[in-house]
Amino acid sequence: MLIRHKHCPACGTAVDYRTPEGDGRERACCPACGAIHYQNPLCVVGTLPVWDTPAGPQVLLCKRAIEPRHGLWTLPGGFLELGETTAAGAARETDEEAGAQIELGPLYTLLNVVKVGQVHFFYRARLLSPVFNPGPESLEARLFAEHEVPWDEIAFRTSRVTVERFFEDYRAGRPMSLYAADIA
Repeated sequence: MLIRHKHCPACGTAVDYRTPEGDGRERACCPACGAIHYQNPLCVVGTLPVWDTPAGPQVLLCKRAIEPRHGLWTLPGGFLELGETTAAGAARETDEEAGAQIELGPLYTLLNVVKVGQVHFFYRARLLSPVFNPGPESLEARLFAEHEVPWDEIAFRTSRVTVERFFEDYRAGRPMSLYAADIA
């Protein structure tokens, strides 16, 4: 999702759109200060928190208290902040949204959402406790077995794909290895 700047964020002068020398794409270029403004995808980071039970695994979902998609369920996640790794951001978001204590595992899904200029990174996580303390961005945090997941109330396609993939891998007895895909 390209945002067309009208003015230079650095000095306020009206920008020109042109392809800078040595570049292959049109960019917002400031004729006054010479700044070239690049636009890059946003990183969304989160976790797939799992609680193992004798009856099978359960995943932690959060019911959103904010827009977009208020009242729908999602994996805990959000935008990566400057100065943090994707793993640190995923752990932070899990704490902020669910108040969940986790042991962070490996990267599980990497999903390109080109249409909105985002890349989503979800890490597997082992829940250390089934007790949660959701933050202000969540109405509720709850564990779901596969048959209990509110599939029609999942807020974002990337959360749905990640949860579906997890239960498919579990049922098939497959190793939980990295899954990368483009999401329409």
